[in-house]
Amino acid sequence: MKGLEFVFLAAGSVLGAFLRYKVTESPLIFNTLPLNVLIVNVIGAFILGIFIVVSEQWNLDGRYSLFAAIGFCGSLTTMSSFALDSSNLLENSHYGTLAINIVANIGLSIGALIGGKSLMSAIISN
Repeated sequence: MKGLEFVFLAAGSVLGAFLRYKVTESPLIFNTLPLNVLIVNVIGAFILGIFIVVSEQWNLDGRYSLFAAIGFCGSLTTMSSFALDSSNLLENSHYGTLAINIVANIGLSIGALIGGKSLMSAIISN
């Protein structure tokens, strides 16, 4: 990795991690379902969907992928916190909430990515 590529990756990572920290610093719980991690995962997937279309359409340099996709979205979203929340729900016998958490994080994130791609495709084609 060259120096400038590292700068792009680092800048995106810092911004993504900061935004995740701000969104998750105050726990947001609905019944026993942790919403903060779900929110950052869905937002990150949506942004990634938008970026994929923009990157392909405008033939962006790979450094922008380091910044936006790997750095920003990679640091914003969090599989490890999702796994921890799911493990805690399992340990506390909240099986229904665990199932909702798994389906929501995976399903809504995939839906958000597809939605971001679709929205940006529609915007660009007009």
